[in-house]
Formats: sequence, C-alpha cells, structure tokens
Amino acid sequence: MSRFGPDVTIDDATYIHPTALVYGKARIENGASLWPYTVIRAESKEVVIGEYTNIQDFCMIHVGEDTGSIIGSHCSITHHCTIHGCTIGDNCLIGINTTIMDGCVIGDNCIVAGHSFLKEGTVIPDNSIVMGTPGKVVRTQNNYVRCRLNAFMYYRNALAYAKDEHREWASQDCADALKIEIEKLSAEQAALEAKN
Repeated sequence: MSRFGPDVTIDDATYIHPTALVYGKARIENGASLWPYTVIRAESKEVVIGEYTNIQDFCMIHVGEDTGSIIGSHCSITHHCTIHGCTIGDNCLIGINTTIMDGCVIGDNCIVAGHSFLKEGTVIPDNSIVMGTPGKVVRTQNNYVRCRLNAFMYYRNALAYAKDEHREWASQDCADALKIEIEKLSAEQAALEAKN
C-alpha cells in the first residue's frame, strides 16, 4: 500500500492499488476505488472522490489554481483521464483519455465521450452526452442507469480485487447481480421521472 500524507482521508474505500499515489489534501469516500497507477495531487485546494466512484488505471487528478477537483458519487473516471480543478456531479461516466480543465462543472447523470477535451470554465447541464474538442453537448438524455451500472460493476470488481480475485466479471454471481441491479436502477429512474 502506498504511504499517504496526513491530509489524506480514506473513509472505508473498497480497493486502493499499491501503485496509487495520493498527495496533499484529499478525501476518498466509502466504497471508492483507485486502480493501478492513478495519481492524485492537491498541493492547494482539495480533491474529493465520492462514494462508490472508481478512478481507473493511469488517471491523473490535480487541482487548479483557484479550484479543487470534486468528483461525486457513483462515477467512473476511466483509463488515462486528466481531471484538473473541476467539479463532476453524481452518476457520471468520463470516457477514456478525456481531459477536463479548470473551473469546468459537469452536472449529474452525464456521459463524456472518450478523447473529449473540455476547456476551462465549461458548464455541462445534468443528463448530457458530451463529445469533441472542445467538448460540447450533443444530446440530452438521462444516463442514470447506464452510469450507475458501470460504477456498480467496478465496485464489485474492487471487492474482488481486494481479495486477489481478478475474474469477477466472468462469474455467474456477477451476471445475476447485474440483472438485479438493472431492475432496481430502472425502477428508481422511473420513480424519479414520475415525480418530475
């Protein structure tokens, strides 16, 4: 396990790979996971990784000059992303090799396509699909179920990796749990939509 400094708080994270590096003021919340070669640095401001959020292999999370990096719950920050001084809401999926710059604010239930670049100060509303360089909203739809399922699968994977089991997604137990989770999340989304 990496040695973290006194300003790093880890609140019952599910899995932290030994190569993960965390420096400065950072909080890793319950159920979160840090995968191989992730780096978090917060020499000023703060980094927060929300509950059940996964930070995948080779991600870099840093603070901006005036802004911390706050990532909500049930998010997937996928391989090779750079997150720099921005705020990401709950239930978001940030695609492979995406860069999100200082002062960006991404709403809840958003998907940012792989290889997107969000320039400084970009604001993305809830329930958006974002693509491009610079990244722009290309469609509006509620991505709650899709994003939560991805985070759920990574949570199960993190539980398995914590026990040195590396084939969770190939198991029948995982397939059965996924079906149950799809039904649960679909019902939750339908209830929320009926309220609104």
